Amino acid sequence: MIDSRRLRTLRAVADHGTVTAAAAALYLTPSAVSQQLVALEHEVGHQLLLRDGRGVTLTAAGQILVVHGNMILAQIERAEAELAAYSGGEAGEVTLASFPTGIATVVAPAMAGLADTAPLIRLRVRDSEGDASLVMVLDGQADIAVAVEYRGAPPQDDQRLTRVPLYAEPFDAVLPRGHRLAEAAEVDLRDLAEESWIGPYANNPCHDVVALACESAGFQLKVAHFSDDFRAVAALAGAGAGVALVPRSALRGVDLPAVVMLPVAGAPASRRVFAAVRRGADEHPLIRRVLTGLRAAADHARPASPVAGAFSTTG
Repeated sequence: MIDSRRLRTLRAVADHGTVTAAAAALYLTPSAVSQQLVALEHEVGHQLLLRDGRGVTLTAAGQILVVHGNMILAQIERAEAELAAYSGGEAGEVTLASFPTGIATVVAPAMAGLADTAPLIRLRVRDSEGDASLVMVLDGQADIAVAVEYRGAPPQDDQRLTRVPLYAEPFDAVLPRGHRLAEAAEVDLRDLAEESWIGPYANNPCHDVVALACESAGFQLKVAHFSDDFRAVAALAGAGAGVALVPRSALRGVDLPAVVMLPVAGAPASRRVFAAVRRGADEHPLIRRVLTGLRAAADHARPASPVAGAFSTTG
C-alpha cells in the first residue's frame, strides 16, 4: 500500500528540485526525506529519482506517480473537508500567506469581517511574496495563498491547486514632482523609454508586469535602482532617481514628498490577484468561509483612479 505521506514528500522533492530544499519545506531532515523516498521506491517497485548534479530529477515512473499523487492528495483533502463539514466547521484555524499589499487590500478587511460573522475562526497570516505563497500552500505550510499572476506561476489548469479570482489592478506611473510630464493627465510609456527606472528585483512578480509593459511600448526595461518596497520606490522617485510603475493600491493613503502618480495611456499594465488552495481543500467549510470573506473584501477594494499630485506635500 502506498503511504500518502510519502507521496507528499515526493511531490515536494519534485517541486523544489533537491532533497535538502524539500526537507526544509516539510520541516524534516534530509535523511528523513531520503528514507521516505527509498521506502516509497520499495512500495512501488520502481526507481523514482535520478541524481542531477546537486539536484534530482524524476524518472518516468516518478513522473507517473507524481501525477497520480496529486489526484490522491486532492481526494484526501476532499475527505478531510467532508469530515469537517460533517462536524460543523464553525471553529478552527486557517493559515493564509499573502504579499503585503494583498494583506492590506483584502486579507485584513476579510479578517475584520470574519471577526464579526465567524468569531471562532482564527486566521493566521504570513507575509510572503506572491510567488512564495503558492509554494507554501503546496508544501502544507499555509492553507490559502493570496498571489499574483507571473511568468513561471503554476498554470490555471494545474491539478494541484484551485484558484479563486479576487481583483485586478492597474499599475500607475510614479514621477518626481518636477518631471516634465508631471502635469499630464496620463503618461505614454514610450515617453519614459530613456528615463532611469526604479523597480522590484527580477524574482518579484511585479517585475514581470513592468518589464512586459515596457516591451509592449517598444523598449526594454533597464532598472537602475532596485527595491521590493513600493514606499522606497516612491521615495527614490521623489528624490529624482528615476521613474517607476507601481500597483495602484500599493501607495494608497501614503503621503510622500515630491511624487505624483499618473495613469498610463492605452492598456495599462495590471496584475491579477487570486486566492489559491490545494485542490479539494476548497470544499473545507473553514477555508470556504475565508474565501468568501476574501471575495467580499475584494468587491470593496476596487482601486480608484489616481489624482495628479495626490502623493505630494506642499513646501
